[in-house]
Amino acid sequence: MSEKVPGNGGSKHLFYGVLNPVDRSNEVLFGLIMVMTFTNSLSTTEAGRADVRSMLVGAVGCNLAWGIIDAVMYFMSSMAERKLSERTVHRVRTADDVKAARGIVAEALPGIILPALSSEDLERIRRHLASLPDDEVRARPTTRDVISALGVFLLVFLCTFPVVFPFIVMTNALAAVKVSNAIATALLFLAGYTLGRHSGNPVGLALAMVAIGLILVALASALGG
Repeated sequence: MSEKVPGNGGSKHLFYGVLNPVDRSNEVLFGLIMVMTFTNSLSTTEAGRADVRSMLVGAVGCNLAWGIIDAVMYFMSSMAERKLSERTVHRVRTADDVKAARGIVAEALPGIILPALSSEDLERIRRHLASLPDDEVRARPTTRDVISALGVFLLVFLCTFPVVFPFIVMTNALAAVKVSNAIATALLFLAGYTLGRHSGNPVGLALAMVAIGLILVALASALGG
C-alpha cells in the first residue's frame, strides 16, 4: 500500500515534494542520456550547419516525445497505485473478522517496518482505514497527479536545452560537442549530488551518476540509439 491512502490529495500537500528525489534524478538522467546520444552521434569532422540543425530537431523532438510518454506512464502508475490502495482498504473493510483484517494490513506494509509494529498498532491502522469516508478512499486522479506528471515532462524536456545550446551559438562542431558534454556531465553530477544529499553520500552518488550516465550513453550510441 502506498504511503497514504488515496483521496483528494489535500491542498496542504499540493506543492510539497511533488516528485521525490529519486524520481527527479531518474527523469534528468533519462533526458540527458537521450539528448547525448544525439549530440555525440554528430560527425565533428564533416558536420555542417544542416547536419547540426537535423541533430537539434531530432534531439528536441525525441525528448519532447519521451517527456510526454514518461509523463503519461507516471500518471498511469500513480493511478494504479491508488487503485491498489483502494482495493486494500476494501479488503480490510470486508474481511471475515478483525484478525483477518489485521493480516491484510500487515501484507500491505513494507517488510522492513512490519516487525516494529505490534498487534495494537495494526489494529489502530485497521480502525483508521475502516473509518475513512468513501470519498477519500476512491481512486481518482488529483491535481497533485497532474502536477507530478507535468513535472516529469518538464524535467525530461527542459534538460535538453542546456546540452544542445552550444550547437546553437557555436560554429565549430568539435568545440560544441566538448562544451555540450561538459554541460551534460555537470548536470549528471548535480542530479547525483542532489539525490546523494538524502542518502548521506552526495559526492559518491554524484560520481556514480556521472559514470552510469556516460556508460549508458556509450551503450546506447553503440547500439544505434
